[in-house]
Amino acid sequence: MRSPTVEILGVRVNPLTVGELHDRLACLIDGHAHAQVLHVNVHGLNLAADNPWLRDFFNQAEIVFCDGAGVMLGARLLGQHIPERITYADWMWQLGEFAAQRGFTFYFLGASPGVAQAAAERMRARFPQLNIVGVRDGYFHKQAGHPDNEAVLADINGARPNILILGLGMPLQEQWLRDNWERIDADVALTGGAVFDYLSGNLQRAPTWMTANGLEWLGRLAIEPGRLWRRYVVGNPVFLARVLKQRLISSSR
Repeated sequence: MRSPTVEILGVRVNPLTVGELHDRLACLIDGHAHAQVLHVNVHGLNLAADNPWLRDFFNQAEIVFCDGAGVMLGARLLGQHIPERITYADWMWQLGEFAAQRGFTFYFLGASPGVAQAAAERMRARFPQLNIVGVRDGYFHKQAGHPDNEAVLADINGARPNILILGLGMPLQEQWLRDNWERIDADVALTGGAVFDYLSGNLQRAPTWMTANGLEWLGRLAIEPGRLWRRYVVGNPVFLARVLKQRLISSSR
């Protein structure tokens, strides 16, 4: 049975703590489920508002968890509550420890050549018992039926991971998962955006005082202004306006 959700811009978000998410993952894996566990942030909710296919993809997933202070703020403005944000830069280390203790296996797919491998090596160094059964970068032809795509699917299915972690960026990772999920032999798929860049140390994080006070977006903007200015400078006000519109419509009913 699915847990209660908070609806933000048409997307149902599960208000989970890290402990609750781990419990849900354990149940799915122990039950040999075939489940998608997706993350959503302000950027993802804006994309879903503009792309009905993405909104529908989020809403068919077993779990959609909050990966951003902006999503928590949106929920609060709508009179709802999300207990915490679960951001991959922090959570992956917790997930690695959890998986090592439970004997769950990982497969890493995504990022530039060498980055996911470096991420795997850092995880293994911290958790020697962690079993990462496969690593592939995200630079392959992703069209269904293309030999590159078929080779990636064959490699994943040969490894049969408990947890497939995708780091292809949003919405490419969601589109690839939507197009290939029925042919993937994994208990759970997680979408992780820049997860391998953070794990490998390839991408710098914002200062702790920013991440602890809901300002990680500002730190990321300072680190990668050319890539992220539109997402934050334009996207954040658009998101706020959309949430306030949803609040107004809800209050008028």
